[in-house]
Amino acid sequence: MALRVAIQMDPMEGVNIDGDTTFALAEAAQARGHKLWIYSPSALVYENGSVSALARSATVQRVKGDHARFDPALVLDLAEDVDVILMRQDPPFDTAYITAAHLLELVADKTLVVNDPFWVRSSPEKISPLLFPDLMPPTMVTRDVAALRAFRAKHGDVVLKPIYGNAGAAVFRVKADDANFSPLLEMFFAASREPIMIQAFVREVVDGDKRIILVDGEFAGLINRIPAKGDHRSNLAVGGQAAATELSPQDEIICERLRPFLKERGLLFVGIDVINGRLTEINVTSPTGARSILALSGVDVAQMAWDSIEAKFAARQSVSA
Repeated sequence: MALRVAIQMDPMEGVNIDGDTTFALAEAAQARGHKLWIYSPSALVYENGSVSALARSATVQRVKGDHARFDPALVLDLAEDVDVILMRQDPPFDTAYITAAHLLELVADKTLVVNDPFWVRSSPEKISPLLFPDLMPPTMVTRDVAALRAFRAKHGDVVLKPIYGNAGAAVFRVKADDANFSPLLEMFFAASREPIMIQAFVREVVDGDKRIILVDGEFAGLINRIPAKGDHRSNLAVGGQAAATELSPQDEIICERLRPFLKERGLLFVGIDVINGRLTEINVTSPTGARSILALSGVDVAQMAWDSIEAKFAARQSVSA
């Protein structure tokens, strides 16, 4: 059955087709005969009970510089003209992101939204792991400077992270003898009213930070992301390199623990980050890694995602019939 698929994303024209997971999902959908529409979160319109978007019909192809072709834009009623919406715009997870999720929640009873917008806005990527403290490195979240100092005194080598950051931005390693700890706290707290996350530094990150993709709660594929020389961050966006790897027994335990949590929340396409058997993030906004997983292991997690999306759509149709 051909589906009408709208992708809410940042501009398609600017994506790297060799690495972009949203492009991989669009390719996989098109190969199955699904109709594609692309629109920006800024194009969302609520009016008198309906939610619409100015969207362009799109055709994608694996040709650099000519990877997407569009028809003229028209207004789509997201509850009536679309079967599936992929919510794939990149973070930061700010109030604009939360508002977009609220608007998509208004159509989610008629249109299958992936991931479920209610749970996207209720499952921040660094906050959700706090539900599984035994799987994480030692972690604290607070604005209390005395508590932060005590945590650092206890653990020595630590990492400071903004709660709603992304792609490794503004993540700082602070060693036990580093005099920058106080200035960094001042910088964070001057820029935001949010608390900060502090974690014990996991030294094994030098050997990689695994990105594990879960589709409807089930393990789909993974890569290891190796930090660039001189950097503690493994994110591909800041120079990390993808490498093939395997699930460890502890990785399998983490996936098993997360399965019911993800399935209950309708978080169908998720990327978790694991360093030396320690869970650090549960990425539900626009998780990446599909292209690297395919290149390194031959596993096509984008196709697996569409298998699950189509099954969920069919199940919804049979219930409403």
